[in-house]
Amino acid sequence: MEGNKRWVALTAVAPVAWGANYFVTHAFLPADHPLYGAALRALPAGLVLLALCRRRPRGAWWGRSAVLGLLNVSVFFVLVFAASQLLPTSVASTVMAVSPLAMMLAAWLLMAERPGSAHLAGAAIGLGGVCLMLLGGEDGISVPGVLVSAAAVLVSSFGHILAKRWNTGTGTGTGTGMTGTAEAAGAGVLASTAWQLTAGGLLLLPVAVAVEGAPPPVSPSVLLAFCYVALVATALAFSVWFAGLRRLPAGTVGLIGLLNPVTGVLLGTAVAGEVLTGRQLGGLALVLAGVALGRPTAGTRPDRRLPAGTPAAPGPHPGLRSGPGPSRST
Repeated sequence: MEGNKRWVALTAVAPVAWGANYFVTHAFLPADHPLYGAALRALPAGLVLLALCRRRPRGAWWGRSAVLGLLNVSVFFVLVFAASQLLPTSVASTVMAVSPLAMMLAAWLLMAERPGSAHLAGAAIGLGGVCLMLLGGEDGISVPGVLVSAAAVLVSSFGHILAKRWNTGTGTGTGTGMTGTAEAAGAGVLASTAWQLTAGGLLLLPVAVAVEGAPPPVSPSVLLAFCYVALVATALAFSVWFAGLRRLPAGTVGLIGLLNPVTGVLLGTAVAGEVLTGRQLGGLALVLAGVALGRPTAGTRPDRRLPAGTPAAPGPHPGLRSGPGPSRST
């Protein structure tokens, strides 16, 4: 139970960093360069993690890294950048709070990981809070911006659960059955995160050059903003997020993601001068209640149906190190 609490706390770093990322992107990054904005967020983060793990993809992980890089990085980062520019910080981050339901559905479809009743109840309560927060603001809402945010939710939910499946070896259909771990497949969580960030950045860079031409001018404030989005909101946040996905049920991790809109709304109010109404305060309370309701309890395990005669998957590996032997990272 104490281990679960530590992983919940560590995983929570990611949505808090992402909620702040909406404000940083909206306030400091050039609005007319979404492709460069996404590429310069992904590629430096991937290279930093590559330098830390010092590993290259092997076997199936070349293709997997490309797929995850396309979903979780190339497409997702461009959509998030666009949403950050089209919507106020509070609204952009709030729409992302439908991700718990999307992640639970993706986990059910891809991993036979049935959401528990507490997770469903927490997601419903959190979604109700999101609706209050979204409808309680005084400014008009950009419909294209909301649609872009919703597309980002769908893409990232599918990509994150696919990363969880490949990093745990669950349901991969390989000759090793359900016992294949990330190490057996040639990857640790830190390594696979580095590979998909690097792949996504490399996919984005030539497209940015072809579509947007020369890179945007970089002032000191823009440079600091890029350092935040690349190192904190990407390298650090994605590492702890995928670590949490590996060790906690997808429903729990999805509910932790509700801290994203909470952070976005609070920052939008405290820093960007956006008005927080009484209805939005009530919505915040509901979101936090949803997170608390879906927290893991002693003995919490994902509900997976294994094929007949298939050995159970091994327990999670402790720690935060990527490399041969027990994995200690995400």
